Amino acid sequence: MVITELSANELSQAIHAKQLSCLEVMQAYLQRVDQVNPHFNALVSLQDPLTLLAQANACDEELRQGHSRGWLQGMPIALKDLVDVAGVPTTCGSPLLRDNIPTQDALLTRRMKAAGGIVIGKTNTPEWGLGSHTFNEVFGTTRNAYNPAVSAGGSSGGAAVALAQRLLPVADGSDFMGSLRNPAAWNNVFGLRPSQGRVPAYPAGDVWVSQLGTDGPMARTMRDLAYLLQVMAGPDARAPLSLSGLPQGFAKTLQPQAKGLRIGWLGNLDGYLPMEAGVLDACENGLKRLQDLGCHVEPVALGYSPEAAWQTWLAWRRVLTASRIAPMVAKGRDLVKPEALWEFDQAAGMKASEFLQASTDRTAFYQHMLGLMARFDVLVLPSCQVWPFDASLRWPQQIQTPNGAVQMDTYHRWMEVVLYASLAGLPALNVPVGFSAQGLPMGMQLIGQPQGELALLSLGLAYEAAVGDWLTFKPENGLF
Repeated sequence: MVITELSANELSQAIHAKQLSCLEVMQAYLQRVDQVNPHFNALVSLQDPLTLLAQANACDEELRQGHSRGWLQGMPIALKDLVDVAGVPTTCGSPLLRDNIPTQDALLTRRMKAAGGIVIGKTNTPEWGLGSHTFNEVFGTTRNAYNPAVSAGGSSGGAAVALAQRLLPVADGSDFMGSLRNPAAWNNVFGLRPSQGRVPAYPAGDVWVSQLGTDGPMARTMRDLAYLLQVMAGPDARAPLSLSGLPQGFAKTLQPQAKGLRIGWLGNLDGYLPMEAGVLDACENGLKRLQDLGCHVEPVALGYSPEAAWQTWLAWRRVLTASRIAPMVAKGRDLVKPEALWEFDQAAGMKASEFLQASTDRTAFYQHMLGLMARFDVLVLPSCQVWPFDASLRWPQQIQTPNGAVQMDTYHRWMEVVLYASLAGLPALNVPVGFSAQGLPMGMQLIGQPQGELALLSLGLAYEAAVGDWLTFKPENGLF
């Protein structure tokens, strides 16, 4: 038995059946991290191994006394380096926060610890989580699990690579503009952007307006994804827009369901979204697997101006990003990445009336999406517009389509495909769709009904069973 090859659910069952000790699990993962992490730089701020082994021993002692904290009992976890863990640096990838050590856990951290998880460090992220490419001046670049020469995606790039390279059994991610879906796609794992409010964030300076980014689960299997969502989700009075409604113990009882579902394939939005060669083909291979499961797949037009949605998105993003990084800009513009400064400066002259109009426009877009969701159970888009690119680049300046190069006018326009679920606040599940001729992974987004996580998870379970050949594909670098 190779402990790090087991799913998180298999690990949990073995630990609770006393077939494996928490100490054995921690030893196996620490050995794996020591062997593999230097090649990929997925985990940062790693904690003292002796302390971690002592914590694992304590979890074993609890089990001997008949007590378990929960599903994650004794398992190693690493929070994204945007999430506070008491006593562990939260740098957000910024030199200005290199020495920032929180004294309290974030709500997400508390929930994962309460379920038995042992924090072994953090997962790397780009500065402030901005950009779908994980690099920063504090820890450097995270490398793709399937080819260290190319990008891991982002901003949850460290989490995705840690999963794919068996450095963690499960991982948290966060998603503003595809920051969870993109790296999941590029590292051949599953990632769920939940409905806004499903996984509440606290502490938070604002709990009313900042409703585009959300934490969510990432995993190598759909059952693990469901169990981790069960740990992360649930209302909290300090987050007044947080959601309830998921039935207790849903992860255990969830069943695969695909037959008869109506799937609307949005493709490249009738040519609006530039795509590299092979991206749409890979997604259509994934759609063929859904058809084989009994889904009814048909092309559908968005029926809403994509450029109007983009402009609405820009207004929301610049305001929310600028408000978040303003204290850091005040400390020194020269220590803030140019892309973050661009967001900050774009927001500087924006009037309150303009932002309110953007909120009205967002409402109109949501209502339009509801009309589409009345016709389809699930909408599908690619999770990315390009294949993983050279890790030495900051971001793709252009997308090379079969019809020629299309220049990108912002640092994030090459990921425009992910904004539609975010802007509408709809749950979206990245699922793998295979590989390029060069062995690089791709994924597609399954966008569900409002607060429709359970239906998405059920579809994901069915899909997972149909794509075992893709899920078991390993890179040639031999580090799996």
